[in-house]
Amino acid sequence: MSPLPANIMLNEGDHESEQRGHRLVRYADDLMIFCKSRKAAQRTLDNIIQYIEGKLFVKVNREKTQVADIRDVRFLGYGFYMYRGEGRLRVHPKSVKKLKDKLRESTGRSNGMSVESRKTKLNYIIRGWVNYFKLADMKKLIETLDQWLRRRLRMVTWKRWKRVRTRYANLKKACFRPLRPRGCMIACHHSRRNAWDGTCTHLCYTLG
Repeated sequence: MSPLPANIMLNEGDHESEQRGHRLVRYADDLMIFCKSRKAAQRTLDNIIQYIEGKLFVKVNREKTQVADIRDVRFLGYGFYMYRGEGRLRVHPKSVKKLKDKLRESTGRSNGMSVESRKTKLNYIIRGWVNYFKLADMKKLIETLDQWLRRRLRMVTWKRWKRVRTRYANLKKACFRPLRPRGCMIACHHSRRNAWDGTCTHLCYTLG
């Protein structure tokens, strides 16, 4: 069902649920009703299905309709958790995975994008994602994603330099200062590890 017909058809169901004292949230045909116990939730589910199908003549998808703990629920990309007896919003793990898949695509080593094009696309993706999930508690998540993305970008740069001589020259130009003896810097230029492993330690001091 599209959003407009869903809003029209289910609006009456919202009023009915509120009159029964239920706390709910709905977007189009996605509906969540909050109850204090699993037993109360099951009873509410049975009653609301009977009302929606019997009076509103809207078919309920039984496969997607269930009673679940709030911590296991995903709604519009958001997840939920309890903190000091209060329900709070978080970004659901599946939403994080979708974001990382988009970022992987934009930071792929062989997608042919220029540095400026990649920067513009990343800004577009990240700003839109953060604005959408601005209601969620995600300070630690943002810090973790920032570290992961920086390492992805270092990997792209390291791979683009290709030759050992080019890597050495660019690191020297960037005033690379290893925290270990000079021999470690030379070893890192000649490293045969893959690009992801190679950007784990050495480059972070130079490329940020």
